Amino acid sequence: MKKRVIVIGGGAAGMQTALRLAEQGVEPVIVEREAELGGKLRNWYVLFPSFTPAAEVLTQLRQRVRERGIEVLTSTEVRGFDARSVRLADGRTLACDAVVLASGFTLFDARIKEEYGYGIYDNVFTSVDIERMLGEGRVAKADGSRPKRIALLHCVGSRDEKVCQQHCSKVCCITGVKQAMELKRLFPEADVFNFYMDIRMFGPGYEEMYREAQQRCNIHFVRGRISEASPTIDGRVQIKAEDTLTGRPLRMSVDMLILLVGMRANDENVALAEGAGLRRAPSGFFAPRDLFLNNVCSDVDGIFYAGTVTAPKTIGETLNEAVAAADAAAQYLGA
Repeated sequence: MKKRVIVIGGGAAGMQTALRLAEQGVEPVIVEREAELGGKLRNWYVLFPSFTPAAEVLTQLRQRVRERGIEVLTSTEVRGFDARSVRLADGRTLACDAVVLASGFTLFDARIKEEYGYGIYDNVFTSVDIERMLGEGRVAKADGSRPKRIALLHCVGSRDEKVCQQHCSKVCCITGVKQAMELKRLFPEADVFNFYMDIRMFGPGYEEMYREAQQRCNIHFVRGRISEASPTIDGRVQIKAEDTLTGRPLRMSVDMLILLVGMRANDENVALAEGAGLRRAPSGFFAPRDLFLNNVCSDVDGIFYAGTVTAPKTIGETLNEAVAAADAAAQYLGA
């Protein structure tokens, strides 16, 4: 009989893991708590740095899962697991020979940073809101008019000890550059500003994209955090910041303030780790056995990790790691 692996999570990591397991002759079962596969990838418009439509990647992954005949349990929540079984919220227990945890991350709730006014003032948005608006083909101010000045703020919910999120979310910098370029394309007459702590352009094509944003798109980059945002009488948002390169305070009114929200560990990681005997990193993400030769393995034999369950990653990194996790699981099973 084929060995059976439960893949917890049906996002990009979970689907890619299941596909690779099927190629290796292992029987995968995807357990996804949402009503459909796709995870956070469903909320993206285009992917950096190539501006590839996220829907193209998502559609191909879903189609391959269907064509392979992989068993998928949607709207199904996991309450606990070990290397040989997965316990569901409806009381069922699924037997297996190994588990791959691909449950992803949670987006930081921008309302926690009250000083920026998200959910309080009009025309304060998150990067997730902008992706959705781009996908719907309608980016505008709250009153439907075109913005003439836009500010994007990096590191909201990342590298911030005040909200216990000291880690870097890795993709916010490039997301800010990407969205700034998209907004400039939609509103060529608008001034677009990126407020950042420091720019981390680590990936292939990222630095070139950053230069293009400055040189071709004329996007302004200001080194400094926004300290406060407040509404104006005419419906705009006034922001206060400091340009740390010049040491000068800065105050301006903008039509849209966009908060680039980071990734944080899932709240349920605490209970899942305790139940399965797994370690968590100080960030709250799961800690792999080591960061080099066993970065997709947990400390428990038969339990493996794929994607952003261990740390923030790009979609490309997530897909590659899912293949590695599936291979490690198949090797463990002797497939």
